Amino acid sequence: MADTIGAELAEQATRALEDSAGVDVLRNLESGGFPGAAWGAMEALGLGAALVPEDRGGAGLGFLDIVPVLEALGRAGAPVPLAEGIGAAALLAAAGIEVPEGVLTFAAAGAAVPWGRHAGHVVLVDGARVALYRAAALRWTEGTNTAREARDLAEPTGAPTAEGTLPNAWGAEAAILVTALLRSAQIAGAMQAALALAVDHANTRKQFGRPIGRFQAVQQQLAVFASETSAVSVAAAAAARAADRRGLAGAAFEIGCAKVTAGEAAAKGAAIAHQVLAAMGITEEHSLHHLTRRLWSWREEGGTERFWSARLGALVQGTQGALWTFITDRDEEPAA
Repeated sequence: MADTIGAELAEQATRALEDSAGVDVLRNLESGGFPGAAWGAMEALGLGAALVPEDRGGAGLGFLDIVPVLEALGRAGAPVPLAEGIGAAALLAAAGIEVPEGVLTFAAAGAAVPWGRHAGHVVLVDGARVALYRAAALRWTEGTNTAREARDLAEPTGAPTAEGTLPNAWGAEAAILVTALLRSAQIAGAMQAALALAVDHANTRKQFGRPIGRFQAVQQQLAVFASETSAVSVAAAAAARAADRRGLAGAAFEIGCAKVTAGEAAAKGAAIAHQVLAAMGITEEHSLHHLTRRLWSWREEGGTERFWSARLGALVQGTQGALWTFITDRDEEPAA
């Protein structure tokens, strides 16, 4: 059922983005503009409340259901703050706070806020404490990441409009766990799009009288790219499934594994894509660099490979020699 729902939602999102987004939209976004038409198309689908329980006015879906949607966003270069809105709404609902309408985003307290300058409301998460602020009531310091996406620092200047506490199943690191899961799935989608560009170029660009994709060295590199892309998609889905079964806190191991896999794969995939396309891929007119700059940026968000590798090492050490049982019995553990 989850596969069917996810595929249907991803198809809707893909159609909406094809009609309202593209390289021109990304270029305008990276210059500081807001993609109003693309956002309106995505907002009309009602995906922002995907993870909000039905009794709170949402769709009541699980993390696994939205992975295909997140991948679709990644394939398009994430031209709208839908992933951030989905995460923010889920955090608010879990803390018992009503989800406001409009552009919504979230961040751990003190961290840069994705899309901050464009948001109507911002969710700041400090441990298990969730606070909802009107964006206009925050003091902003604007910034960008390598992808030229808005990453702004927010300083509260007064009391939030609402606040609550996350349940134990979400844990005290919910903000970074949600971010890691969202970015892992988006990286999978961006890698899929970059791989498609690289394969198309290899099949059409000729050198020495034949397409460069006929050369064994290029084929081997593209095979590595494809395997890394598949690994990220599988890891993101596994992490989402674990989060649905055991809650975010209980899925920290799988989420960490997904983020490490995504980060390492993003570095390899971006390098291969630019090797195949050579100088063409970094020209302003080409779409590849919009994807690879996001790959480089998203691997830094929600915890780097170094951050999660240290966490995973600590988790493994804590098994006290029962690593096999720790791994194989995890699917049987329900969320608290």
